[in-house]
Amino acid sequence: MTASERRQLINFTYRLLGSLTDAEDVVQETYARWYALSAADQQAIERPGAWLTTVAGRLCLNLLGSARARRETYVGEWIPEPLPAESSTDPADRITLDESVTMAFLVVLDTMTPAERVAFVLHDVFRYPFGEVAAIVGRTPAACRQLASSARRRIRATQAPAAPTIEQAAIVRRFKSAWQARDIEALIGLLDPDATATADGGGQAITHLHPIIGGEQIARSYAEIARVSGTRTTFRECTVNGRPGLVAEQDGTVATVFAFDIAGDRIRHIWAVRNPEKLRLWR
Repeated sequence: MTASERRQLINFTYRLLGSLTDAEDVVQETYARWYALSAADQQAIERPGAWLTTVAGRLCLNLLGSARARRETYVGEWIPEPLPAESSTDPADRITLDESVTMAFLVVLDTMTPAERVAFVLHDVFRYPFGEVAAIVGRTPAACRQLASSARRRIRATQAPAAPTIEQAAIVRRFKSAWQARDIEALIGLLDPDATATADGGGQAITHLHPIIGGEQIARSYAEIARVSGTRTTFRECTVNGRPGLVAEQDGTVATVFAFDIAGDRIRHIWAVRNPEKLRLWR
């Protein structure tokens, strides 16, 4: 197996699961199944890469199904694991950062059924023909086409045209400055009136358990957070899942990673990941 095949699997499984930890586990299990084959069985497989993708896809389907049950006991909101610009020290494991890995995109993927998510990611992101998608999902090609179409409609219904990256970075920078200054009016001006702020502490970090809805409510809540945290917290600009974001550090340790969804000149969504298990790549 080549490094490029491993990288492809990591990219594929992360988009399906929203967790690099789970993606790495699936890829490891996929390789374990490959090496458990006899040499004759391995040689009989004409396209090892396709075989690996099929196995990984089916493992992800099973994991996505069980994840829904696990989420019922998860404390607070669940947000996909955020990725820094360099998602791994091993080039073979690095995630390709593009539109299909932004936090906004992954959050929409998480609303889909497991079959929709797998069919859509395989076909629309990785360009697999529906015949091959069908073999992985266990449906007919026509059914997979419908699954991908349904998923596509979800994406279109929730995604607004994104501002250019340089403009997004400027808005995040202004947000950081206004937040540190506890300037509520400036924060309100940067937030869409219907903006939403969601936090994920997983029961392991203090945070709001339910989304904050409304630009003014978010501005006031974040200003209060800045007041309580005081000088112990410092912020730095960074890249989160390929888009401009922020990292909050307390006493030199990363405490929160913030991802943003920006349309025009306003912030529509803020995702704050505080669960320490999801911040291992940032520390």
